Amino acid sequence: MKIVVTKNGPYLVTGNVPLRLMTIRPNAAGESWDWEEGRVLPAGRQYELCRCGQSKTKPFCDRSHERVRFDGTETASRRPFARQAGVLEGPTLVLQDAENLCAFARFCDPAGKIWALVPQSADPNARALAIREAMACPSGRLVVRDKATGQEMEPNLPPSIGIVEDTALQCSGPLWVRGGVQIESEGGAAYEVRNRVTLCRCGASNNKPFCNGSHANVPFRDGLV
Repeated sequence: MKIVVTKNGPYLVTGNVPLRLMTIRPNAAGESWDWEEGRVLPAGRQYELCRCGQSKTKPFCDRSHERVRFDGTETASRRPFARQAGVLEGPTLVLQDAENLCAFARFCDPAGKIWALVPQSADPNARALAIREAMACPSGRLVVRDKATGQEMEPNLPPSIGIVEDTALQCSGPLWVRGGVQIESEGGAAYEVRNRVTLCRCGASNNKPFCNGSHANVPFRDGLV
């Protein structure tokens, strides 16, 4: 399974990677709380996903990038996550935070935000909520480790791509690449393989190919929900 970032064009997905809608569902306070699995989209062994945001057949490419002269120049760092992330230590948890990878899904917000919860992680409730918030982060910006053992706490995600829909903001989000699918740049260099990654599909990110939350400002809509 592999995703190749083509030059000023789509993502070329090979290896029969499953594709399905994934919707952010808020709680009663309007905070991002759950992921809801939606319908599976017909894809196949190889397919192309729009990267410029202009396709009329979203999420698939219809060559609109040629018409709009899309500039898809990759600007993201190739440094491993551990070298990009800041570190926040609490009594029982360590939080790694690579802010430039934020996809603005907002699962980190409930109960005063994860940055307030980690320093309170001696409290079992605060610890459990901090772990929940980090694991729900689609971009992998946030990773928590057990301070005593050093073990990372990661969700068990099947290799797949989620088409993110954000009902609270009434916009469509990034491509959520899950389960360690390899992403390769247009020049053939491999990005670090991670369990959770979000790729821009609105065309507006300044951290291409990764999402930086620009879809919320556009706002980007794919017409799928």
